[in-house]
Amino acid sequence: MSTDEGVIDTRWLSGASMFSLQGKRVVVTGASRGIGAALAVGAAASGADVVLLGRDRDALGQVAASLGRHLPERRVDVHTCDLRDTEAIGDLAQAVLRDGPVDVLVNNAGMNIRSRALNVTPEEWQTVMDTDLRGAFFVAQAFGRHMVERGKGSIINVSSVGGHVALRTGVAYASAKAGVIQMTKVLALEWGKHNVRVNGIGPWYFRTPLTAGLLQQPDYLAEVLARTPLGRVGELDELIGPMVFLASDAASYVTGQTLFVDGGMTIYGF
Repeated sequence: MSTDEGVIDTRWLSGASMFSLQGKRVVVTGASRGIGAALAVGAAASGADVVLLGRDRDALGQVAASLGRHLPERRVDVHTCDLRDTEAIGDLAQAVLRDGPVDVLVNNAGMNIRSRALNVTPEEWQTVMDTDLRGAFFVAQAFGRHMVERGKGSIINVSSVGGHVALRTGVAYASAKAGVIQMTKVLALEWGKHNVRVNGIGPWYFRTPLTAGLLQQPDYLAEVLARTPLGRVGELDELIGPMVFLASDAASYVTGQTLFVDGGMTIYGF
């Protein structure tokens, strides 16, 4: 430890540089639009080379092209994969790793079917679970194995406030996202000794293509805002800071946590 007259540890002076992702390679799943696209762009803007993963190659290509125009100094790779296919996940990880090591995984891909509990079909339940929980785990396993072998890495699982508090519909989604929160804790416990950190982000309502229809309904929006202490819906750029924090050296002693980015929704009470 270097000190200044025994008062200041010079590491404290690193300031904003602690939040830099310079020199890191970040993989983002579900990166073709919405939260995933925003987080991929945020990682690149913070200094990282990025790998965009998703099912829609054309949409991924558009994100990559935009990054190329705005941040030409960043390397951007694109890979397609259906994360419900566990064999494909293994092949995907090998393909990504052939181009270099991965420092950060942002495990974002997910979907929702908003059926009420009495109407949920086995097919709906399985579809949500295969994408939001099963797929998320096996992606984390594939890249986590690489990180454990390297002795460093950061995984950020995108969950939801719906995995922490009860919402009126979407029981399969809520169950899957609750599983992601608990999965985050267990992986952090298992892999911490290998210097691999595993954390999560739990968003509330943000303006994305998936929420646009709901948020255009005045009564629905009013109910959302009534349960949000900050009184507004989140904007996608407001998720970038929490992601960069958890991915960076600024969070080097943070693991097993899910950071709710929710305008205060999860503290709401009567």
